[in-house]
Amino acid sequence: MKTDVEELSPTRVKLTVEVPFEELDHAFDVTYKSLAKQVRIKGFRPGKAPARLIDRYVGRGAVISEAVNHAVPELYNEAIQKEELFALGQPDVEVTKLEDNDELAFTAEVDIRPKFEVEDYKGIEVTVDSAEVTDEQVDEQIGTLRERFSTLVGVDRPIQDGDHLSIDLSASVNGEKLEDVAVSGYSYEVGTNSMLEGLDETLRGMEAGGEATFTTTLVGGEHEGQEADVTVTVHSAKVKELPELDDEFAQLASEFDTIGELREDVRKRMVEVRRLQQLSAARDKALEQLIESVDIPLPDAVVDEEITRRRESLEQQLAQGGLTKEAYLESQEKTEEEFDEELTTGARSAVKAGFILDQLAIQEDLSADQSELSQYVFEQAQRMGVSPDQLAQHLVESNQIRVAFTEVVRGKAMDLVLAEARVTDEDGNVIEQESAEEQAAKAAAAAAGEGLEVIEDEAAEPAEPAEVSAKDDEKIEDTKAEDTKAEDAAQ
Repeated sequence: MKTDVEELSPTRVKLTVEVPFEELDHAFDVTYKSLAKQVRIKGFRPGKAPARLIDRYVGRGAVISEAVNHAVPELYNEAIQKEELFALGQPDVEVTKLEDNDELAFTAEVDIRPKFEVEDYKGIEVTVDSAEVTDEQVDEQIGTLRERFSTLVGVDRPIQDGDHLSIDLSASVNGEKLEDVAVSGYSYEVGTNSMLEGLDETLRGMEAGGEATFTTTLVGGEHEGQEADVTVTVHSAKVKELPELDDEFAQLASEFDTIGELREDVRKRMVEVRRLQQLSAARDKALEQLIESVDIPLPDAVVDEEITRRRESLEQQLAQGGLTKEAYLESQEKTEEEFDEELTTGARSAVKAGFILDQLAIQEDLSADQSELSQYVFEQAQRMGVSPDQLAQHLVESNQIRVAFTEVVRGKAMDLVLAEARVTDEDGNVIEQESAEEQAAKAAAAAAGEGLEVIEDEAAEPAEPAEVSAKDDEKIEDTKAEDTKAEDAAQ
């Protein structure tokens, strides 16, 4: 087989492959065996008809066509490996010469990962927020805990903001009662302004058992936009009563005996959360700097696919949240043009980040073992709300283990960048990072605790990271889009 490579651009090549017919024997053998099982020739059992009769029965041209269809993918893969190219996506193949008993020639145009080296990734400096927790922040967390143990107590006084009511609502337009607006026994907190305009103003000063009517504009339903007379009846009024901040509350709400011990535990947990937030922010900022420091061309087709994936992911999230794209853009105060620009920028950054981390993994000879792959599956399963064994089985059956492997290796490449970075908080304090051994120990303990079955050995075989494009991330987790604003809007 003769192979020639023409560089169409830094990210696209054209392969020209020429193969003499004698090197297609395997493809013809497979073709004849397949056709022999399909045709029925008198005097021969299924699968036993000789090649010369099959040529005559189905036509030599059909046999050659079938053999070529079988041979070209294998020859293409062989050429890619021979030329050490990292192909992205499916190639555009064209057979340029096909002469029986002579030669097969074809061309294949395909996007490739650009060739480059990741330099100067060590010593990146990033600054993150402080992990210090103030007394006021601890008080706020304790206050939230008190809310969980609060009780509602009836009040015998005029209603005011913060009271919890049980009310009935009915409405009429021009004297005609609206059945679709009536509600009964509805729980409502005064002062939230979460229902009809004018309701809170009407409720203030009323008492349990009272009834009042006010005029408002309906904001939904069949009569949306119309003015209606709304009657509200108050069945009961209660106020939230919080427990005292004493040792008795600490024993009720926690495993601690004193309020001092509870406060210290709350502070400790808050610091741990801030610590994780620091490392997450450091990771994001280090990756941003790494992306900015490397200048590489990006395949348009790969970027376009990532843009499409992100757009579809956003639309799916908005649909699940009952929002339109127009409403989302209005809430974000963005125009369609600004949204498209932001989407494109994010997609290009994601594709570029994948290329950089893949190349860094190759340079540093990074790989992933069975325990690391199992831990990744465990974490993804938790986020997706399925069992680790279910996800592992799905990945194996859908041939997506290579995608998972790539994600693990990319994560290790990013860990390497962060380990070599200098991370400080806004006060100049150096942020210490966990060692790889500590992270691995935690990962192994978590996976063992869940009882995760070991993924088949064949599924954990190393894959070339560059063979997986940014779009493949979505195959594992549909909500892995990086546009957190869109996720918040959809919720």
